[in-house]
Amino acid sequence: MNMNRKIIGTVGIVFLLLLGGVVVSAKGPQGKIAGSKDGGLDDKEIAGLLFMWEEEKLARDVYLTLYQTWNQLPIFNNIANSEQTHMDAIKKLLDKYGLSAPTEDMGIGEFQNMELQVLYLDLIQKGSISLIDALETGAAIEEIDILDLENYLAETDHWDIQRVYNNLLEGSKNHLRAFVSALLAQGITYGPQYLSQEKFDDIINDDGITNGFYNLIQNLKQLRFRANIKNMLGNLKGEGD
Repeated sequence: MNMNRKIIGTVGIVFLLLLGGVVVSAKGPQGKIAGSKDGGLDDKEIAGLLFMWEEEKLARDVYLTLYQTWNQLPIFNNIANSEQTHMDAIKKLLDKYGLSAPTEDMGIGEFQNMELQVLYLDLIQKGSISLIDALETGAAIEEIDILDLENYLAETDHWDIQRVYNNLLEGSKNHLRAFVSALLAQGITYGPQYLSQEKFDDIINDDGITNGFYNLIQNLKQLRFRANIKNMLGNLKGEGD
């Protein structure tokens, strides 16, 4: 009984440590609730939110188009759905601060920012050449996304915006790893197009908290499975006696 309590207590501590980052990102010093900073956003913060919403739309639109181009390959649709959640997260911030999404009423492939408009056309052109090019296009998008998120993250001290940007950053890292893995399955070793080699390697080789948490759960399940087998064998032995 005491051993079980110790195990439960240890697991509880691990859960708190793993979730601590979420708690810290949601609250500032003295436990201030996200977005409780006095005053509104400055010009850089506003520009960052508007740009990132449209850049997440670009990623979603490219993946939806490539999904149709390449025989509905699931990776493009799955990550497009994830990009939509990224857009929704930023949209909540836009609504909160009384800002309008720049291309909310525009269709697939339509952008207010002309640099993103040109980039979209270039990415679609490259991604339509071959499946390998399409997967490399996806990886390139995620590299760009990571760099932009890091830049805008450094320009805000609003806890709610930091929390969203950090979540999107982890999502983009996961997407990059997914595209790199898909390319490897095609026999292609992907090299970074925008990130430094060092940063790229860190992202690809980093299990992260999520994977560490997953491994913890799997280990606990395995221990429980072994305990169940041991109990079953013990019961069978008792019945044999």
